[in-house]
Amino acid sequence: MSGITDTHHHLWDPARRNYPWMTGPAASLRRPYGLDELRSVTSPAGVARTIVVQAAHDEDETEELLATAASSEGLIAGVVGWVDLTAPDLAERLARLRSLPGGELLAGIRHQVHDETDPEWLTRPDVLRGLSMLATAGLVYDLLIRPRELPAARRAVQEVDTLAFVVDHGAKPAIAEGVLEPWSAEIGELARLPNVSCKVSGLVTEADWANWTLTDLRPYTDRLVDVFGADRLMFGSDWPVCTLAASYSDVLQATRECLAELTPGESDAVFTGNAARIYGL
Repeated sequence: MSGITDTHHHLWDPARRNYPWMTGPAASLRRPYGLDELRSVTSPAGVARTIVVQAAHDEDETEELLATAASSEGLIAGVVGWVDLTAPDLAERLARLRSLPGGELLAGIRHQVHDETDPEWLTRPDVLRGLSMLATAGLVYDLLIRPRELPAARRAVQEVDTLAFVVDHGAKPAIAEGVLEPWSAEIGELARLPNVSCKVSGLVTEADWANWTLTDLRPYTDRLVDVFGADRLMFGSDWPVCTLAASYSDVLQATRECLAELTPGESDAVFTGNAARIYGL
């Protein structure tokens, strides 16, 4: 397979800003990951282009990601950044980001919803207003959620039905524990809504980092295929977070094997075509 689009990876430098989640078992990620290192893992894997995703609630990070994308010679084809969805001047903030170097590559916005104490955060009136403004701006919204937030996500997706939503990491099912419910039922209900898609990404770090196998992953990838279909799934590496449990090439190979029953056309859609359509690359 060639010309792969990786719809989910990160770049960061902890010396430039704080990443509070880089503690405990994730502390090993607290070092710079830049464009050259990204090329070193994507090029051998046959990845033609990528989408870089925010990792901090910081508009300055988004500015830097846009500038990096602009200098990437086409490797980074889109940026999913962060902006305060509840800001009264959200439209102006989005316009400013789009006016910056690389601003035309702003494809979407994300917030670490699963870190909010309120499981209903997505249904707050000020958040729903912000989501509606993203739809008006023609942007995508990435849902970083766990099973706890799936009911609220479903209501938000229903409420803002003009916005394209993308679920990151399959909504982080409890793979290490081998638990399917209530994740399976809730992701099925969310997938009934036509304006939501999903990334097959980040699953190895929801499994047992040291001992995961394809057998552990397949019940979850099978469910994602069942409910979203090949036309609403996209491959994402979640590099460098994935390196806590697997190398870039191992993640790509595991995803291929878990999706091996797809037809060639369906596989091309998951690994390339859907990203162009959903994110407008």
